[in-house]
Amino acid sequence: MGLCDKRHFLLTICVLQMITTSERQVFDFLGFMWVPILVNFFNIIFVILGFFGAFQYRPKYIISYCVWNVLWLSWNAFLICFYLEVGGLDKRDDLLNFGTGSFSWWLINGPGCKEQSNNTVPDPDLYRPIRPDHVVGCLFKYEVIEVIHSSVQCFLSILSVISGLCLSRMFMEEDDSFDFIGGFDPSLC
Repeated sequence: MGLCDKRHFLLTICVLQMITTSERQVFDFLGFMWVPILVNFFNIIFVILGFFGAFQYRPKYIISYCVWNVLWLSWNAFLICFYLEVGGLDKRDDLLNFGTGSFSWWLINGPGCKEQSNNTVPDPDLYRPIRPDHVVGCLFKYEVIEVIHSSVQCFLSILSVISGLCLSRMFMEEDDSFDFIGGFDPSLC
């Protein structure tokens, strides 16, 4: 597999990460999930950095993109554990929304979901929606949708770290140590 193929593979991964993160960002904005919005924003910045690193043959950009993807992988693993309530985590906590009481947009807007609430008071604040008591008729529970989003991000993150490290290593090996003034100095090798 040549340099161009590895480069195109990483560029493709970056484009896929940008599309999936942007999609995720939209739904986090709709649900007012502020911590994921901030983390998604940082991911978008580092994906752009990784894209330019691969496009412009900059191994330092690619390495910083790979380091971020390790953090991004751990964030998504945390989200999977959060929505599956692994350990002491509770998905009803205000952990992801800075205490605003917001919840995942998919909770009441998932495929086939209908909200059943005992609250007869109309929603007083658009920016602080009332969490429904029960949601019925869902084709998929919102936890499954959130776990699928995070799993896709984990998969893309693993691919990007592997391909990014291979590509940056290849860029560094191809870096010539030729001294244009004095010739090749074997002591530098």
